[in-house]
Amino acid sequence: MTEAAPTPAALPPHVLERADVRSAIANHDFGEVFRLARLHGHISYAKIAEATGYKREHIGKMARPETQGKGTRPRVTQYNKVLEVVDGLRIPGHLAGLTPRPWELERRAAPAQSDDPSTLLAQGGAGLWDIAELLRRTEMSSINSAALESIEQGIDQLARAYPYADADYLHKRTRSGLQYVTKQLEGRMTLRQHRELLVHTGWLFLLNACVQHDRGQLEAANLSKAAALRIGEEAGHGEIKAWAWEIEAWFALTQRRWQGMLEAVEAGHVADQTHSVGVQLYAHKARAAARMGDNRLVRDSLDAGRARLDRLPRPDHPEHHFIIDPDKWDFYEMDAYRLLGDDEKAAGHARSVIRISTGPDGTEISPMRAAEARLTLGVTAARTGDIEEAVGMGNAALEADRKSLPSLLLIANELDNELRSRYPREMATRDFHERILTITKGASEPELPF
Repeated sequence: MTEAAPTPAALPPHVLERADVRSAIANHDFGEVFRLARLHGHISYAKIAEATGYKREHIGKMARPETQGKGTRPRVTQYNKVLEVVDGLRIPGHLAGLTPRPWELERRAAPAQSDDPSTLLAQGGAGLWDIAELLRRTEMSSINSAALESIEQGIDQLARAYPYADADYLHKRTRSGLQYVTKQLEGRMTLRQHRELLVHTGWLFLLNACVQHDRGQLEAANLSKAAALRIGEEAGHGEIKAWAWEIEAWFALTQRRWQGMLEAVEAGHVADQTHSVGVQLYAHKARAAARMGDNRLVRDSLDAGRARLDRLPRPDHPEHHFIIDPDKWDFYEMDAYRLLGDDEKAAGHARSVIRISTGPDGTEISPMRAAEARLTLGVTAARTGDIEEAVGMGNAALEADRKSLPSLLLIANELDNELRSRYPREMATRDFHERILTITKGASEPELPF
């Protein structure tokens, strides 16, 4: 099914994610929605009128602030007009207390299944007459709730250790977890237990994809990511699907596939619009836009991500890899401003990232973030003429014990390019370049199926 075309007044994500916009939508105060759409989305009242069927003058009256002393502004009260506004501004139905709108369902639609009785018989065979027996068997379980809780706790510990633990150790533990959980799926269990185990397996495949990517096992990482996406679809788990698309966007980033990155981000937003994964997706969109030179899209994406982040509760375990903590926002801003050439802001955010990534005893609790922050400081130093600081920061970043090689090399190459373009005859430049080449050549490891 073809996706419905956008309207001239479709609210962009950075507007839809705002708390004041969502509050106005929930209260059906569409005049306030119109005002905020023009203020934050630069959508004219003329375009809103075209999309909703109202006259431009009426839109202006509804959007008039109550404080202007001209009486209560008109409101949209008729059900059919509410639908026209919601559809015209492409407001998801659940935000306005409505069921999903037709254009939403078109985006989510799966290929239709045939309801031909002969097809059903061919697929089900004699099993169609054994439903009662099959249902009875689903209650005969070979796994209990304590075992399921233990698996969940083990996955949680691995995800919380991801920012600092040795990649080889994490890889070994994640593979062991996958082998154990998939073995349990062969046992007899209830439908609820089967879905719960599937979800656990999905999270393990996601974590495995990240660790494999960090180790340079790109083909294996793609297989793990694809497995997670398939499990998310089978289990109907939107968050797992969204994280699988987030990982695809991350892979596209390190492979410089900017358009593929944007497509993965949009697929992730379709899969899930509730959890913190959306913050990461917006950050990826900003990164892609920065590399494509689209300053407006960078700002809009960062605004949307910040708005989503502000609406989420502060996590109990911000170190969990699949939970976005507010402190990571400096990391996203740092990356965007470095790419846009705003060295002062990039360096400021980089220093903040290093400070937040360091514990009270001086131990780095987020060494991967700190390493990329040092590379950012190296880039800004190179641009301001301090080659000694630039190379020093670059070498310190490359010496980190815990690192994601593809991500680290992406920024290290930015520093390498800055040094070679500005100081091509310096020995320090040549030495750093040789170090990058050596690391790049040694980054590829034998690929494993898990």
